[in-house]
Amino acid sequence: MSQPGRALAHTLAVEIATALQQHDLEDLCEATNAAIIEGGGFGWVQSQDRAALARHFRGVLLVPDRVLFLARLDGVVVGSAQLVRPPRNNEAQAFAAQITHAYIAPYARGYGLARSLLARVEEHAAAMGFRVLNLDVRETQQRAIALFESLGYVRWGTHPAYARVDGRTVAGHFYYKLLEPGRGRSTGSLIGGA
Repeated sequence: MSQPGRALAHTLAVEIATALQQHDLEDLCEATNAAIIEGGGFGWVQSQDRAALARHFRGVLLVPDRVLFLARLDGVVVGSAQLVRPPRNNEAQAFAAQITHAYIAPYARGYGLARSLLARVEEHAAAMGFRVLNLDVRETQQRAIALFESLGYVRWGTHPAYARVDGRTVAGHFYYKLLEPGRGRSTGSLIGGA
């Protein structure tokens, strides 16, 4: 029993998914729809049928060039992110990976899970040999933008016609972060030049 005035301790975890148990898949679909409804990205702008979301996540696990990360709050899946490796025929950009579909459900925010999720993605990317992470985000996602920028992601450009949301065109911002080999932390320069 907790004492009055003391915050309850919560268990936070981020893991790489290699399979999805049915209850985890259901929690992931619920968290995804909550993020979509709140306007938190993921590409979809309307709530999705659970069967469609389940097919999507099962499909992600089958794609060799994608790594699915799950964020848990007290054992329940409440968010995810995907690390996308570049195509094998793109040798010139083989040192860079993309973060996509990164979100925490609105009901699970405020515990530091988004930071933990991104840190885990960065560490894994650096361990895989990637030196740059790229991501993009709609300009309307102010909380995500503030988070990315606080973690050292650098905005390098804006696309004025990035997405259509609720019948209007929305701009999108593009970011990158240089990674320190083996650690996931940013560096000031990329060794080896361009």
